[in-house]
Amino acid sequence: MEKTDIKNLTLSGLEAYISGLGKERFRAKQIFKWLYQMDAMDFDEMTNVSKEFRAVLKERAEISNLIPEAVEASGDGTRKYLFRLADGASVESVLIPDEGRNTLCISSQVGCAMKCAFCLTGTFGLARNLTTAEIVNQVCAVKREHPVNNIVFMGMGEPLANLGAVIPAVNILTDPDGFQFSTRKVTVSTSGLVPEMAELGRGCTVNLAVSLNATTDEVRDQIMPVNRAYPLKELLAACKAFPLPSRRWITIEYVMIRDLNDTLDDAKRLVRLISNIPSKVNLIPFNEHDGCGFKSPTQETIDRFHKYLLDKHVTVITRSSRGGDISAACGQLKGKLDQMQQQD
Repeated sequence: MEKTDIKNLTLSGLEAYISGLGKERFRAKQIFKWLYQMDAMDFDEMTNVSKEFRAVLKERAEISNLIPEAVEASGDGTRKYLFRLADGASVESVLIPDEGRNTLCISSQVGCAMKCAFCLTGTFGLARNLTTAEIVNQVCAVKREHPVNNIVFMGMGEPLANLGAVIPAVNILTDPDGFQFSTRKVTVSTSGLVPEMAELGRGCTVNLAVSLNATTDEVRDQIMPVNRAYPLKELLAACKAFPLPSRRWITIEYVMIRDLNDTLDDAKRLVRLISNIPSKVNLIPFNEHDGCGFKSPTQETIDRFHKYLLDKHVTVITRSSRGGDISAACGQLKGKLDQMQQQD
């Protein structure tokens, strides 16, 4: 009999599972807290659950776990984790310290199908979706070593292409009986899958980040194939319609690439495009990597772009490049280890 991995279940899913075993629903809350607040890795640790029921659980269910296969630590405190999954596939998570807070960037797929021209993960193609358990286990594993204050779904994969696992994972992260993260502290990023944005908004309360990266359809078509299906007008309408709790913003991510989308005209168009969306802008200077001909913008160009947005009263942050000494761009550690394994 194949065992049920209970880390694939939200609290309501676990309640239904426990009921199916003929036990009281409140047991689910006890077990859920053991999983995510006490980090139990074995049913025998759950001392307020009867021995008899623990024996039933051990027979029918399992508690999955991830252990980092490789960890790289940067001089700036950034840590990159590579996790080997049960089927031999691998994904990455990155812990980024910033002003006393640790943000954990997690993956939602093995590889990615979106083929964004500037992204290293896209060159691997999509192998498969992660399960809910594989998503939340990245958080469990890193939390054993370091406190985690914020979660961002900005690692490998397009989270909205895997909503069947991502929505339950968000609900486990934000459940008061689960990880207890505030919904303000969890952000899901998308390259612009418009119908799925609405589905995400219906399925959980979470911050949304949209990877915009261009101010014309012509340029966005060139660097982000998703734009051919959902052009800027549709994407921005979906942003405007996304359900946001009061005093929340959509984060507009904008990867700046030299001589492609970094002009003052781009800055002017960007201000116009987002003028009626409650938003803040994350400027991300392109992180150069092997196999990609794009270049990072000059510091002068970044500063000019940033200042123009500020002068137009746009909330803007320029993200400093982190972990440059440890292959911290998404997919770099995986690529490096895969290459080493091929050479062995």
